[in-house]
Amino acid sequence: MNITELLSTERVVCSHDVASKKRVLDLVSELIAAGGDKLDSRAIFDSLVGRERLGSTGLGNGVALPHGRLGGTEHALGAFIRLAKGVDFDAIDQQPVDLVFALLVPEHFTDEHLKILAYLAEMFSDRVFCERLRATTADAELYTLLTRWTPSDSIMT
Repeated sequence: MNITELLSTERVVCSHDVASKKRVLDLVSELIAAGGDKLDSRAIFDSLVGRERLGSTGLGNGVALPHGRLGGTEHALGAFIRLAKGVDFDAIDQQPVDLVFALLVPEHFTDEHLKILAYLAEMFSDRVFCERLRATTADAELYTLLTRWTPSDSIMT
């Protein structure tokens, strides 16, 4: 999988200061909508919140992968935020989340959706990689790290 198919530099934000899970979901919805695909940020937000109601997408170790489905798009889109301070995301380990990768997929995506989520889960289970993300201080550096990660990188963790 090539993560550049999901992300653009405009949808990667470093050190954003937010205080709640709701605001995080609102922010990633705005980032995805601003990606030029003429999507409504409110519809994206509603999709992400609807999925969160089924169970938290907080994976643990400070990582969350909120995701949802939406009509009106033909390809998957992502946004990434490294928060300045962790927020309560109802994660399985009850720890605050500071790394958030949001994913929006078309309604008709089934296998593709699961493959993308599996790839992202593998990426964010790489503790060394996550520490590199946390140490980064610029949006462009974050984007570079995210787009250059490969599954073979995780062998070193």
